[in-house]
Amino acid sequence: MKKLVIASNNPGKLREFQAMLAPLGIEVLTQEQLGISEAEEPHCTFIENALAKARHVSKASGLPALADDSGICVHALGGAPGVYSARYAGADPKSDTRNNEKLLQAMQGVADRRAHYYCVLVLVHHSEDPQPVIAEGEWHGEIALAERGEGGFGYDPLFWLPQFNKMSAELKAEEKAQISHRALALKILLQKLKLE
Repeated sequence: MKKLVIASNNPGKLREFQAMLAPLGIEVLTQEQLGISEAEEPHCTFIENALAKARHVSKASGLPALADDSGICVHALGGAPGVYSARYAGADPKSDTRNNEKLLQAMQGVADRRAHYYCVLVLVHHSEDPQPVIAEGEWHGEIALAERGEGGFGYDPLFWLPQFNKMSAELKAEEKAQISHRALALKILLQKLKLE
């Protein structure tokens, strides 16, 4: 595989994917570069949404496509925001700031702060691929009482990592690229691709 289209317009995700795939000599294109619209994400599971996105982009581009669906799942909120993480506070427009504010409000007075980021990656070789390559990753931490840190994106300023005594948003990009949910899923995906 020499070319791959990333089924995302999220600049943070695109930076992470390009950094992780560059050493493999795979040319990474984005759906935006190819003028491909975003796919609908009507499903209630991460895997169904990722598969829908990968098939949509592969069909439009005629190339292999890699899609991710990911989000933060808070134990005390029954797994919410979950698949709605990017649009938790509404989708018009999507806003990390408003999403973080809504999560902080939902967590007021809640003692159980456990949460995890979840990522599923789906790679299809073509739009009708009957055997998509699927990989999952989880990254466990807690929801902090207030935002801190300038790095990352999404809920990173609220995602406390007790083992590092830092927020995800305080990690260097290189550190995050080794331990995040997306990094773990991508490592698994790359192992699977080597077996093909």
